[in-house]
Amino acid sequence: MGIGVVGAGTFNVLKRNQEEIQRRAGRGIEITMVADLDVARAQSVVGAGVRVVSDARAVIANPDIDIVIELIGGYGIARTLVLEAIAAGKHVVTANKALLAVHGTEIFAAASAKGVMVAFEAAVAGGIPIIKALREGLTANRIQWIAGIINGTTNFILSEMRDKGLDFAVVLKEAQRLGYAEADPTFDIEGVDAAHKVTLMSAIAFGIAVQFDKAYVEGITQLSATDIRYAEQLGYRIKLLGITKRVASGVELRVHPSLIPSKRLIANVEGAMNAVVVNGDAVGNTLYYGKGAGSEPTASAVIADLVDITRLHTADPLNRVPHLAFQPGAMSDLPILPMGEIVTSYYLRLRVADQAGVLAKVTGILASLDISIDAMLQREADEVGGEGATQTDLIILTHDCLEAKMNSAIALMQALPTVLAPIVRIRKEELA
Repeated sequence: MGIGVVGAGTFNVLKRNQEEIQRRAGRGIEITMVADLDVARAQSVVGAGVRVVSDARAVIANPDIDIVIELIGGYGIARTLVLEAIAAGKHVVTANKALLAVHGTEIFAAASAKGVMVAFEAAVAGGIPIIKALREGLTANRIQWIAGIINGTTNFILSEMRDKGLDFAVVLKEAQRLGYAEADPTFDIEGVDAAHKVTLMSAIAFGIAVQFDKAYVEGITQLSATDIRYAEQLGYRIKLLGITKRVASGVELRVHPSLIPSKRLIANVEGAMNAVVVNGDAVGNTLYYGKGAGSEPTASAVIADLVDITRLHTADPLNRVPHLAFQPGAMSDLPILPMGEIVTSYYLRLRVADQAGVLAKVTGILASLDISIDAMLQREADEVGGEGATQTDLIILTHDCLEAKMNSAIALMQALPTVLAPIVRIRKEELA
């Protein structure tokens, strides 16, 4: 259902590697029917041997079809069609992270009740098999945290900003021209796409329901080349991270720009590539790296799901790998923590008047809230504003503290008459 970029890639890879796939799956996997609104274009992709229709419900109604692949996207008709396919006893493969992040609980429950599988490897990090790693490869572990660069568009933009010293708006235009960013890039640059993906990983890692509505989401639109440069001088790179972490009081679920030490492997992931670090109590840190989007990388994940379903098709439904890794009756009700209860460290940049006493007032406010300073950098005024400048940048790295305390500190510092512009706050993740 839907044969655009990923659908065409899936058809072509399946056809090209049919013999290899059959050797692995134990039987052939054939696409016999395609639904797409543009029938002529779809027919040109699949050739004469495949029936093409404009109505997706014809696919669901076909009794000879075992598996339905949903590649339409979005929350609307895709949800209806997936639920109808499940009700008709079809297994479903989907790359639709938005659908599952918002409606996953309903969809997985329907599939379990009907005894069919919903496979979604392609929904997170494209061709990287991160869902399988979390759900099966790391099943012996109590997973502690996950941190991922899981949106190629934003990583491309941040890489270009760092390499060329350009600001966000300039690089976004270039990314759109090169096809790395959509004409409407909102879901990517505001962090929504990454939040959909980390919501799914969080559910699998910790055995909780998918709860996209409780994720904290902050994009990259406010980042400046200045902060990327200062971070570099302090030994850090800035990346948009999807983070989920198990702590004593619940689960953290957040997407935002983060400073990462330059020496970490994930800090050196450039361009449109994706990478995910998973920390398990037995295995320690593991890193998964590769193409997070594109026709054939995503098709690779779709076909892996097709092979899984083909292998398990005749297995007792109760003995299959559960959709979210944990048995449905053993899910946890660990709460998703509000952002104010998160503990992390921070990068702060204050544009201040170049006069005596400013530093003492700023550090006094931090000390009054028990926020300790890890490192500090004060630029010479003429470096910031040219010769004769009367203002300068003060950059502070803090140790760990409660986000609510940092919010209070920023409000107090912002009220100082010597603080001349909105304070920049970027969270810092050591990922140790």
